[in-house]
Amino acid sequence: MKVFGSMAVLGLAAASPDASFQSLLGVTSQAMATRAEFAQRAKLTAPQGGAEIPDTFDSETNWPSCAKVIGDIRDQSNCGCCWAFAAASAASDRLCISTNASMTVPISAQDVCFCASDNGCGGGDIESPWDFIKKGAVTGGQYEGSGPFGKGFCSDWAFPHCHHHGPQRSDPFPAEGKPGCPSQTSPQCPTKCAATANSAHKDFESDKIGFQGEVIQVSGADNIARAIMEGGPVETAFTVYADFADYTSGIYHHVKGDQLGGHAVRIVGFGIENGQKYWKVANSWNPYWGEKGYFRIRRGENECGVEDMVTASSPSAKWGKAQVSELVV
Repeated sequence: MKVFGSMAVLGLAAASPDASFQSLLGVTSQAMATRAEFAQRAKLTAPQGGAEIPDTFDSETNWPSCAKVIGDIRDQSNCGCCWAFAAASAASDRLCISTNASMTVPISAQDVCFCASDNGCGGGDIESPWDFIKKGAVTGGQYEGSGPFGKGFCSDWAFPHCHHHGPQRSDPFPAEGKPGCPSQTSPQCPTKCAATANSAHKDFESDKIGFQGEVIQVSGADNIARAIMEGGPVETAFTVYADFADYTSGIYHHVKGDQLGGHAVRIVGFGIENGQKYWKVANSWNPYWGEKGYFRIRRGENECGVEDMVTASSPSAKWGKAQVSELVV
């Protein structure tokens, strides 16, 4: 799918709700309903006004010293752990921003996915991972040290890269369900660092990073924009329909196709193109998918429930090593 302005050029007849696609949609129906209920309550209680919102904002350019971590597009493999990936990535961003880039490390999606929930690859919500990270999560990068941070962290992601939907284009990875990308089940919650961890990240307990402060929930386009401007990227979820499976570029909006489930992602900024406002969203389907790992979706219209509720650490949260601070409360 490519979208020009507000008109979608669609070739969606082949799109169908296949089982492999549904296995990645790791936000439960209950969690999506909770977000919608929050949005309804927020309409009655949310404060009005605030900082003026510019036409465009991009976290990577606004905080250049944290561009490496903000621009890290991860890959959840064939596992419904989007809820943990979006949280770990947005938390890594906010950690860097909050500490003025003195702590520029990736927080482990492996730790968050398999320790914050018993379901792991079976799905979750976008609140519990932040409660877990607040108390302390270890560092961890991408599969076998791929990605911008390389090797040496405590608990890297254990499952291989995969091609996730849409045309293959230059994506070198096997498609979900094909040899090299099997459907994954949740391993045990990690309790020690990998043998490949370097000396700075070798001890599991001392490697944990957390924060002191609130986990915030925000609803509505303007409030979400302000939350990003104040503290960095946020985690959200949206309802995926079959036409999203064919996304390649442009500003997405749902036109046709079956509802497949809820998917968690990370909003990193926003903009406007040909009069259409959009969110810039980082997915966890590798950097070959979509617009180099990102997609854009309509902003201000609660497209697919993307503005129902986002979560993040408070912009005033104090981050640090969990075992040497008063972060665990």
